[in-house]
Amino acid sequence: MKILRLLAFSAVLAMAASCATSKDIVYFQDIDDVQLKALTTEYEAVIKKDDRLSIVVSGPDKVVTAPYNLTLGELGTGASTNSDPDKATLSYLVDSDGNIDFPILGVIHVEGMTRNQLVDYLTAEIGKDVKDPIVYVSFRNYKITILGEVRSPGTYTIDSEKINILQALGRAGDLQLTAQREGILLIREVDGVQQHYTIDLKKSDILESPYFYLQQNDVIVVPPSATRVATATAATGIWSVVLSSITTCATLITLIVKL
Repeated sequence: MKILRLLAFSAVLAMAASCATSKDIVYFQDIDDVQLKALTTEYEAVIKKDDRLSIVVSGPDKVVTAPYNLTLGELGTGASTNSDPDKATLSYLVDSDGNIDFPILGVIHVEGMTRNQLVDYLTAEIGKDVKDPIVYVSFRNYKITILGEVRSPGTYTIDSEKINILQALGRAGDLQLTAQREGILLIREVDGVQQHYTIDLKKSDILESPYFYLQQNDVIVVPPSATRVATATAATGIWSVVLSSITTCATLITLIVKL
C-alpha cells in the first residue's frame, strides 16, 4: 500500500509539472507595460588578466611589419609553424599585471582596453616607424559556460566577442520547461573576485541591465523549478522503497528455501 501511495503522489506531481501555465515559462511578461530606454552605448568586451589575444601586424611591406609579429623562436614550444603574418595563430597572454610583451614596442599595459582601443594604440605606435600599418586584434579565449536546466549545457566559444544572455541561452538550446525563469545565476569575475547576480527572465528590465551582455568566462547556472525538484525527489524515494522491498523479499525467499 505504501508503494501505491508513493506512486500516486508521484503521478500527481508529474501532472502538476505538465500543467504549468504561461505565467511560469514565458519571458518578459511585462514587456507591454514598460518603456525601455534607448541604449546610449554599444557594449564592447574589455581585456582582462589571463586573456589570450591574437595580434597580427600587416601592411603594404610585409618585410617591414614582420618584426612586429610573434615568431616560434620568441615563444618556444606549442606555437604555430605558420610563417604568414596574415594567418598567424600565435597569441599573447595578458599577465597578472595586465601587460603583454610586444615585439619592438616592449611591455604594454592592455588591461581595461577594448579591442578597438588596442588596435588604435598599436597602429599609432607602429605607425611611427612603419608606413600604413594594419593591426588585427581578436580574443582567443572568449568563452562562456552554461549549466543546469538547458537542453545542451556546456562551454561555448564566442566568435563575435559580443553576446547577450538570450543569445547564449539560445546556443544552449534554450531553457527546459522545468527550468526556473526567475532565479538564473550569473557568475562573473570582477577584479579577481568571483561575484554572482540573479537574473529574472520573466521581467524585461534585464534588457537594460549591465548583465544583459555577457563577458568572457562568464558562467550561467539555470536552476530547476520547485516542481522539478519535488518530482525528482519523489521518484528517488519510490525507487528506494522498491529496491528495499525487492531486497527484503529476496532475503525472505532465501530463508524459506533453507528451511
